[in-house]
Amino acid sequence: MLGLCCVLIMVALDQTVVGTAMPTVVADLRGFSLYAWVGTSYLLTSVITVPIFGKLGDDHGRKPFVLTAIVLFTGASMLCGLAQTMPQLVLARALQGVGGGMLVATTFACVPDLFPHTAERLRWQVMLSAAFGLANAIGPSLGGFLTEYFGWRWVFFVNLPVGVVSLWFVWRFLPVIRHSARPPSRLDWQGAALIALFLGSLQLAVEWLPQHKPPLLLGGLAVLSLTALLTLIWWEKRSPNPLLPPSMLSHRGLAPLFGLSLLMGFGMFAVMYYAPLMFQAGFGLSPNQAGLLVTPLVVFITIGSMLNGRIVQRLRHPTRLLTLGLVMFALTAALLSRVGPATAHGLIIANMMMGGLGLGLLMPNLTIFVQQLAPRQQLGVSTAMLQSTRMIGGMLGTALMGVVVSHQFQQRVGAMLTTRQQPQWLHWLADPQTLLNPDILAQFRQTAAAAQPDALLAATRLLLVDAIHFSQWLVAVILLLGLWLARKVPPVELSHAMPPQAPSHD
Repeated sequence: MLGLCCVLIMVALDQTVVGTAMPTVVADLRGFSLYAWVGTSYLLTSVITVPIFGKLGDDHGRKPFVLTAIVLFTGASMLCGLAQTMPQLVLARALQGVGGGMLVATTFACVPDLFPHTAERLRWQVMLSAAFGLANAIGPSLGGFLTEYFGWRWVFFVNLPVGVVSLWFVWRFLPVIRHSARPPSRLDWQGAALIALFLGSLQLAVEWLPQHKPPLLLGGLAVLSLTALLTLIWWEKRSPNPLLPPSMLSHRGLAPLFGLSLLMGFGMFAVMYYAPLMFQAGFGLSPNQAGLLVTPLVVFITIGSMLNGRIVQRLRHPTRLLTLGLVMFALTAALLSRVGPATAHGLIIANMMMGGLGLGLLMPNLTIFVQQLAPRQQLGVSTAMLQSTRMIGGMLGTALMGVVVSHQFQQRVGAMLTTRQQPQWLHWLADPQTLLNPDILAQFRQTAAAAQPDALLAATRLLLVDAIHFSQWLVAVILLLGLWLARKVPPVELSHAMPPQAPSHD
């Protein structure tokens, strides 16, 4: 279990340190148009690999895939740190996402393999959540510290020692457990290809929408995405070994949990990617200062998970914790849409604490409830689908909110410069890199010396804050849609062991 904790620490660190460093990364590599792609390329490849290796883990045991994933993730982290251009970084992040997807698919599913009794399993789930939360807690501050004092590349290099330690512990201590009740099934490669086609074309369409690409191209991508989705649904209903079992998607208890996971991922990634941008480019804070403001969110995910572990079995209706967590996190997003440069940092920190507590009630309970409701022989697939829906939500949240922020910001800057009768500065100020890169900032001040550049920059910062405010308000509204899904989750009994199944230990 120590090895699994190290694995989760590595994945969690990567999720949180990168968000804090991203404004500096795009300023250094000069590629704000690919800002969202650094996150979505990782999520896209993760989404594709999670169900594949969830199923392979069910059939062949999880240890070989955990070991392979650690090597792949660690190697890709090194490539990310060595990237010289934004396209190189995006490709390296995509490769890293393959390893991350393998880790997510196998690590969480190891717990019910090792601890089939509910009470014992809950204790270890809390431990894993605590390890995940601990890494999340130090991630933003560590990312800000490394970026400010050592350079952004070290937010990726920090994965290397954690990866080596994880590899040794997993290789040495994690047993190989194969479920012998059924022979290995043929993998649904057609389903995997259709998932990749659906999400990839959807991602391109969303990313290119604000870039004024030809309507025919955008329409073609939309049609391709819809066709791939419909074909995927048709194929999975007829496949003898579907990657996404239709029975699981239509399951009365599992379907709303998958929907809640999608919404949670949407909100979590939208907040964690764009709050640091608001704090740095909008408020003018350093990466370290921005990291300190985001840290309470992830610290309190750990605290919320630990609190949840102590109370969830004592409640008559534990599923109500999902509603409470959802409301708390939605309120955090709504309040983020109201903060400004003059807002006391203590209020921002208190708001982030509330959001962390909400996520601490959501994240572990979604996993616990899915593993309690799913058929024993499909634990890996069901856990993988839960993680996949969270990643799809994160991909959509990062991409769609990126479109919203970019469109709103450019529109507001254009209107401001038109009012001031200074449209010649649009190509400078419509790109947030001007607010983030000290060299570009100095060059703009020199070029626009006669046009009161500091006043223009101050107004532009406020417009970026307004654009991010609008995106966070949308996030809050979308999260509240999950209240309907939370009401659909059936009662879950947590006092009994999982149905036994004969495993074989190697």
